[in-house]
Amino acid sequence: MVGRTASGRVSMAQVASRAGVSGQTVSRVVNDSPRVDPVTRTRVEKAMAELGYRPHRAARALRTGRTQTIGLVVTTLATVGNSRMLQATAEAAEQRGYALLVVTAGDSVATAFDRLHDQGVDGAIVLNEASAMMRAADPPEGLRLVVVDAPAASDLHIVHSDHAGGAAAATRSLLELGHTAVWHLAGPEDSFAAAERERGWRETMEAIGGGKGEVVRGDWSADSGFAAAARMTEATAVFSANDQMALGLIRALAEQGRQVPEDVSVIGFDDVPDAANYRPPLTTIRQDFAALATEAVARLVAEIEGKGAGSPASKPATLVPAMLIDRASTRAV
Repeated sequence: MVGRTASGRVSMAQVASRAGVSGQTVSRVVNDSPRVDPVTRTRVEKAMAELGYRPHRAARALRTGRTQTIGLVVTTLATVGNSRMLQATAEAAEQRGYALLVVTAGDSVATAFDRLHDQGVDGAIVLNEASAMMRAADPPEGLRLVVVDAPAASDLHIVHSDHAGGAAAATRSLLELGHTAVWHLAGPEDSFAAAERERGWRETMEAIGGGKGEVVRGDWSADSGFAAAARMTEATAVFSANDQMALGLIRALAEQGRQVPEDVSVIGFDDVPDAANYRPPLTTIRQDFAALATEAVARLVAEIEGKGAGSPASKPATLVPAMLIDRASTRAV
């Protein structure tokens, strides 16, 4: 077959033959050069798809100075939110022709950055709790960064869910059902997302509920939600900062002889895949993980490929809406 390499890979020459163009034109399409008219680009891309052509990353890295690889920095993949962001980010990166390298920060984001630098990634996305650890770490010179869930900063590209808005919607829903006090099962103190959800709850309680209700803090795990129930014996309505803690809370309430929603209404946050299968199905705030990942990857790739306009300071944080999903874990009183 024309253009077939010794390794069996489809070559640029084979693509060029199928598309009826020169090898140089195929190279320009592969490297996303603007010097290709749209009709020709479409014909070349069609030939690539038909032949199963995949650009050789090492060869392209030599030509462009880029590895077509981006990093993802997380503190843990044990939480459902981080796991879903990993999946969504991998898919968004693949759609743009980038591979994804995941590193866990442990106790040091600086170490994670060093590992990414050693691997030659073109840029990195930093998730949630890891963003808080960045205050004590300077990224390597030239490492392009986008942060998901972090306070506004002039030197960072920020993307995050509307955590406060979602929390306000959850709290308002419980108050409108007739509850005079809404307790909050909060996330870790060092988490931006947890702080924003607590802020949305607190501001809504002060504006509508007269400030009634208390905060009991967990660590995102179902076990911490289970333990929190012992301190919520007076609660009739609880807004949980994530669905996993809500799951543990619901189980503990059942063991206390208190039913959801007959005795206690519960709302979670995230809308994990199994939320509709909780007993009862969980009312929750849905995060759009696909939209978060798509925006984060788009911003990072724009910086990597020199298509970003202006400094991070000129680009406000991208806020992705969160919405209330009404199921069976709440009721009017």
